[in-house]
Amino acid sequence: MCQLELGKAFTLMESGPVVLVTTHDGNKNNIMTISWTMVVDFTPQFAITTGAWNYSFAALRKNRECVIAIPTVDMLDQVIGIGTSSGANTDKFVKFKLTPIQGKVVKAPMIKECLANIECKVIDIVKNYNIVVLEGVAAYVNPARKEKRTIHAVGDGTFIIDGRRIDRREMMASKLPSGLSSLVSQEGIAV
Repeated sequence: MCQLELGKAFTLMESGPVVLVTTHDGNKNNIMTISWTMVVDFTPQFAITTGAWNYSFAALRKNRECVIAIPTVDMLDQVIGIGTSSGANTDKFVKFKLTPIQGKVVKAPMIKECLANIECKVIDIVKNYNIVVLEGVAAYVNPARKEKRTIHAVGDGTFIIDGRRIDRREMMASKLPSGLSSLVSQEGIAV
């Protein structure tokens, strides 16, 4: 074993897919890129890490709602562009040629070009750790989307792309909620 600089240890634990989080501040829509995400158990609860350094955070705190949009690998340059620009002086939907779609529950828009969108309400903000806990209130997938591979940030400017799927649902059956295996298509998209 070779010692790794402790400040780089986070790059060993790949997180869930990079997501785009949309907000609406009462006047305009915005999008931020988030790579620090987490599913909270088998419930429709999620957690993201963000804070005042992101322009969208004020809208997230004020309106307590957002949309988690799941981009695919063909959107990588847009995802990076969104994450490296500020909504304070940029209309990211226009700049990155994305289409806002009004959801059914929250005012923040979904993103038409994404593989999936989850409308969410903020249920907690853990200030000491900049963790925003979200509850999904509606979810949508685009089964017609040809590209389905998601992006995973390593944290050092490199990314991992989803690859071959290995099915072990039968072995995991005792730990999975009832009916879950029948809700997932071969591509891994809920149907």
